[in-house]
Amino acid sequence: MEPTLLSCPACGKTNRVPAQAAGHPRCGNCKADLPWIVSAGDNDFAAVAEQSSVPVLVDFWAAWCGPCRMVSPVLDKLARERPGKIKLVKVDVDTSPGLSRRFEVQAIPTLMVIVDGKVAARQAGAAPAEVLRSWLDKALAGARS
Repeated sequence: MEPTLLSCPACGKTNRVPAQAAGHPRCGNCKADLPWIVSAGDNDFAAVAEQSSVPVLVDFWAAWCGPCRMVSPVLDKLARERPGKIKLVKVDVDTSPGLSRRFEVQAIPTLMVIVDGKVAARQAGAAPAEVLRSWLDKALAGARS
């Protein structure tokens, strides 16, 4: 589980953000909440996503998938809009066949919201930014109630 380097949106300092941690990442300089965007695979998905202290948006994708490449920046933006509230976990289906089988991923991109280790929402296929934003907000609201 390699840490990710992210620039703080508040002060611009580069921070090392771990894939797995208690709580959520904050800037070491200004203490602002940081977006949490990481990758996971067959070996570390349970620790990174299912044991997360915040809700997780999972993106099952592949490098060769055109719709995946279109959706990826939208998902990054959604994660950046919700620092400290969600973790975006990207799973490459080509390198993680076990997860693809386990979650019965038959089309990519497939998106899931995991809350407290359980799948709270699921969507297959690419969708416009506003549709994804609405889907994510509804899934997170349902998870809180």
